Amino acid sequence: MEELKTVIKEQGKVLPGNILKVNSFLNHQIDPKLMYRIGQTFAEYFKNLGITKVLTVEASGIAPAVMTGLAMEVPVVFARKSKSLVVKNDVYSAEVYSYTKKVSNHIYIEKQFLTSDDKVLIIDDFLANGEATKGLIKITDAANADIAGIGIVIEKTFQTGGQYLRDQGYNVLSLAQIASLENNQVKFAN
Repeated sequence: MEELKTVIKEQGKVLPGNILKVNSFLNHQIDPKLMYRIGQTFAEYFKNLGITKVLTVEASGIAPAVMTGLAMEVPVVFARKSKSLVVKNDVYSAEVYSYTKKVSNHIYIEKQFLTSDDKVLIIDDFLANGEATKGLIKITDAANADIAGIGIVIEKTFQTGGQYLRDQGYNVLSLAQIASLENNQVKFAN
């Protein structure tokens, strides 16, 4: 997606530790027009797979997931990182390590929102080592739902997540693939 690559080049900031800061348009301040086009792109690519739910993790995956759900006209479910007082113990859960925050979180989805009748499209903002996506896969498997595909806004191809998911046979679409962040420069793989 050339528009996304242009925005990354213009607004993204490379930080130490192979971190790409994109908080001006994706995960703090959100560019809704760009997110809408991202959602349309995912919806077009995955349109004939019978998807019944879009699944993501709070918080940064919500914007592209909602726009994808809107374009596909299906509900969006996001895995929470902390339990609310109104949530009972009837949940699917997984532990997920955050590369950028260097902490582990237990994510969960209430069982009523994900069933064996669902065909899921997982959407996330970043794919580095794939921990968030692996957590969503564990939850989806626990619900006996099918995974139709995985949509990633930005993938760091120099880390292991994307290759792992593809080796496992998942249909992965990454809109921007970054080959390197060396010398504070974003170099795209695609």
